[in-house]
Amino acid sequence: MAKCEVCGNDYHMAFEVVAAGNRHVFDSFECAIHSLAPVCDHCGVKIAGHGIEGDGTFYCCASCARQSGEPGAVDHL
Repeated sequence: MAKCEVCGNDYHMAFEVVAAGNRHVFDSFECAIHSLAPVCDHCGVKIAGHGIEGDGTFYCCASCARQSGEPGAVDHL
């Protein structure tokens, strides 16, 4: 079994994620998101989807990007 690096749970269905060359072990997607997901620079929410990036800054949606000075940001529907 492998131990989750976020919550410490020793779980037989733990999984590995390799990000930027670093190996991580988690017992759930929730813990993986908590550890690895970027944070919206405007509202502080964890970005679990695609999000929007502007000049190296991450936003959860076009609204947050526009409110932070990225006037051309649009959500694609």
